[in-house]
Amino acid sequence: MNERTTEERPETVSHEDESDSHSSNEIGDERSVTDSVSGANTDRQSQYQTTCPECSGRLRRADDDVDTVCDDCGLVVPDATLDTSITLYTPNGTSEKESRVGPSSTNLLHDKGLSTMIGWQDTDANGNALSGERRQQMRRLRKWDARFRRRSSSDKNLMHALGEINRMASALGVPDSTRETAGVIYRRALDEGLLPGRAVESVATAALYAASRMDTAPRSIDEVSTVSRVEQICVERAYRHVSRELGLEIAPTDPRSFIGRIASDVGCTDATEREARRLASEAIEKGVHSGKHPVGIAAGALYAAARRCDESLRQADIARVADVSEMTIRNRYPEVLAAADAEEMIDTENS
Repeated sequence: MNERTTEERPETVSHEDESDSHSSNEIGDERSVTDSVSGANTDRQSQYQTTCPECSGRLRRADDDVDTVCDDCGLVVPDATLDTSITLYTPNGTSEKESRVGPSSTNLLHDKGLSTMIGWQDTDANGNALSGERRQQMRRLRKWDARFRRRSSSDKNLMHALGEINRMASALGVPDSTRETAGVIYRRALDEGLLPGRAVESVATAALYAASRMDTAPRSIDEVSTVSRVEQICVERAYRHVSRELGLEIAPTDPRSFIGRIASDVGCTDATEREARRLASEAIEKGVHSGKHPVGIAAGALYAAARRCDESLRQADIARVADVSEMTIRNRYPEVLAAADAEEMIDTENS
């Protein structure tokens, strides 16, 4: 019995030695993997420099997109490379496609889209229905959440005004960039205290009209007033007040910016549209547009171009699309033709 036990002991010891060597190999492999990962992270950190070598401030890309500048001390670090890559991830692994969480901030929401909101679905994260007691609790939480998101008068004012800007911009087909500009203008007017004594709708309409002119996507004051909830005279007064107090740099409206939309609505040919743009350019050079409605100049140039190109366009159709009177077209198109004829005469004499 003792002999069998003695004979089996070396085998047991050998098995233990094999297991110890195998575990030591696994630990060595884990250490090597950890060392390689930490080495890769160290290499990446050394590749991208994010702090200033002088004051340890935050570095940012300069306006020329070449140098890197410290926000605190202003030191220019020409050899620094910023890590501008975006790490995409999916929360809780709910989707195979990586994506960022939440939309970007916007000036079209009173809180710029940075606050949270409790959803109205009476289900939990797994899609299971909530109990009656839990539903009552969620209803109370939603009520208080809505109150806290618009607890101040400025928040309520912004919610109403930005909603009006979105509604009017959708009716006019204004791009999103112009809507953002209108939201910034209205926020500035609210911060400067320009709203007392004026309706919220009038200032919101004036902000949208100013933004459309600043972003070279002009809409006439008549078009903007049509979709507004206030009268045109109130919009004009609010626009003059806001532009003067905020010091908005708004260039005079170019009549040529209206020709494309009018030509598309009346269905004229491309040759007529090109001729209308040429006539409008010559009229602008001669100063015919000074003190006159830009839409009237555009409508008159289009009608004059149609006559030159032998295309049948009625004054009534152009006036209806451009939202001007036929008398305006009859008064403007001879002036546009006179400016073009004078330019052609000058060119003929010079030749």
